[in-house]
Amino acid sequence: MTHFTRRTLKVNGIDTVVLEAGSGPPLVYLHGAGTVSGFDFAAAWSRKFHVIVPYHPGFGASADDPAVTDIHDYVLHYVELFDMLELRRLRLVGQSMGGFIATKFAIEHGARIEKLVLVCPIGIPVPPGQPTVNFLVVLPEDLPALLAHDPQTVIKHLPSGAPPPEFIAERVKEAATAGRVLGGGNRTFDEKLPRYLHRLTMPTLVVWGKQDRLTPAAQHTAWASALPNATVKLFDNAGHLVLDEAPDAVTTIADF
Repeated sequence: MTHFTRRTLKVNGIDTVVLEAGSGPPLVYLHGAGTVSGFDFAAAWSRKFHVIVPYHPGFGASADDPAVTDIHDYVLHYVELFDMLELRRLRLVGQSMGGFIATKFAIEHGARIEKLVLVCPIGIPVPPGQPTVNFLVVLPEDLPALLAHDPQTVIKHLPSGAPPPEFIAERVKEAATAGRVLGGGNRTFDEKLPRYLHRLTMPTLVVWGKQDRLTPAAQHTAWASALPNATVKLFDNAGHLVLDEAPDAVTTIADF
C-alpha cells in the first residue's frame, strides 16, 4: 500500500487502521468481507479526492471487536469514526458487504452523504435464480475463480509456496468475523431494507462486473428498481472484484 499513509485510531477502544491519500473532498471506501487483494485501485481517486480507506474491525490490520455482531454495529462504528475524522459530508463507496454497510449508513445518516456508490452490493433480497453465493463455505482454492473473472487477479496477491503464519492468521480472522457478522452467510440481506431505500435520494451509482459469480450482475435490477436516484453501470470482463479488473469502473466512480 505504498500510495497511502496509515494511522491507527481508537474507536470505542478498538484499534482501527485507516489508510489515506490525496486531498480534496472526502471519499470513503468501505471494503467487502476480505482484504487479500488490497486497495491499490483506490489510489487513482486520490487525484481528485481525499481518499479514506478504513479496515473494518476484525479485518486487515484493524483489531477485532467481538461486540460487532451484525451490519448495523458497523454503521455505529462508522458514525464514531467519521465524527473523529470530522467528516460532516462525504462521498461513500461501499463494495459487497461494504455496500450493505454503506446502504444502511446512508439510510440513517443521509444528510452526511453527498453521493453514494454501491459496488456489487449485498443487502437486499434478490429474485430467485440470482442468489448470492455463500463464500464462507467455498474451498480456498476455488475462491479466485469465484471472486474474479480472471483468477490471476486474486492469485497474484497470494503467497507462493506455503503461506506464512501471519497470512493464515489474518485470513482466519477475517473469515471468522464475516461469519459472525453475516450469520455464517445466512444474513447477506435484510428483508426490511427495501422499504427504506426510498430515503436514498442522493445521487447513487450502482457498479457491477458482468461476470460476477459471487453476486450475479442480474441482481442490479433489484437495486435499480428500488433506488429513487440511481445510475447503473455494468463492466465487461470483470467479476466481483470489478474495481481490480475494470479500470473504467474506477474512473467512472471518480467522475460520478
